[in-house]
Amino acid sequence: MFGDRAQIANATGCSSIYGGSLPVTPWAVDHDGRGPAWSNSLFEDNAEFGLGFRLAADKHLALARALLVQLTPVVGEELAAGVLNAPQIHEFELRAQRIRVAELKTRLLKIETEPARNLLSVVDHLVRRSIWIVGGDGWAFDIGFGGLDHVIATGRNVNILVLNTEVYSNTGGQASKATPLGAVAKFAAAGKRVARKDLALQAIAYGNVYVAQVAMGANSQQTLDAFREAEAYDGPSLILAYSQCIAHGIDMRFGMKQQDLAVACGYWPLLRFNPTMRSVGKSPFQLDSPRPTIPFKDYAYNEVRYSSLARSLPDEAAALLASAQAAVVDKYQQYEALAAQDGSRFQPSGGEVANPAS
Repeated sequence: MFGDRAQIANATGCSSIYGGSLPVTPWAVDHDGRGPAWSNSLFEDNAEFGLGFRLAADKHLALARALLVQLTPVVGEELAAGVLNAPQIHEFELRAQRIRVAELKTRLLKIETEPARNLLSVVDHLVRRSIWIVGGDGWAFDIGFGGLDHVIATGRNVNILVLNTEVYSNTGGQASKATPLGAVAKFAAAGKRVARKDLALQAIAYGNVYVAQVAMGANSQQTLDAFREAEAYDGPSLILAYSQCIAHGIDMRFGMKQQDLAVACGYWPLLRFNPTMRSVGKSPFQLDSPRPTIPFKDYAYNEVRYSSLARSLPDEAAALLASAQAAVVDKYQQYEALAAQDGSRFQPSGGEVANPAS
């Protein structure tokens, strides 16, 4: 979605395997042959790795702006002011900035000075960079959670995408803190006995983090809106994306349908928490999915990770299913209560937290 402005830090895992295997790659290029910059880090430090992208981009931008101010009398006050003061939220604004930067490059090439050469080396940073930190739930919920929490707490403008398969997929299907109640996985052979960690609510507790929970198979427009809003938000953002996996024990051809059922039963509520909504007097918490229309069983028992326990330990499976259904209802009611609250209740202590990069 964000073209060659995107810089992607990818945690080791399934997404790094299919994301970095050539000649096949999911990352596309535009008609000029330009696309995102992608790099893979270790499993345990990807959040910090991505934060380094942000710090470097901010430093390059600060240098470019300082040099442009210095060279304003040479390149022209109107062009320099246009570049320095340009809004860069919407795509049409970004296109206009690219045109200005292209003109700036043309003028700089005619100037035989060291400041002009230095500005040419960082001039592309005058088009806003889009920093993305991508990984699975094993990284985000478990191994790399400390780093992820630290990066969110900095207030920096980074976008975090968690591809949530609810299990350590790449290392063989071990249970993670995202594994749901009642599901079978390695280290939870008799069904997981506790509910999954609610990473969305943990991030929302900061008050100044954009948070979304999406399922493309259930509502593709809500997914698109969440990505656009997260990228435009000047601060940390977190998107939790339901990601079906072969470890779930489903026919992968019908993964999108299973996503739809996860939302329909209330197990995976679609939500967005947008701190900017306070500026228009609205609650930042928005619940985008309707109340459950089917029982949890109609979703869960399409998957071997649930149905296998019903065959081997039917009594325990029935008890866990009942607990899981109760947990679904309780969590959805909790979200409904948050959506009904006045936006001021989500205000972080001391008022809105400023972005240190701005």
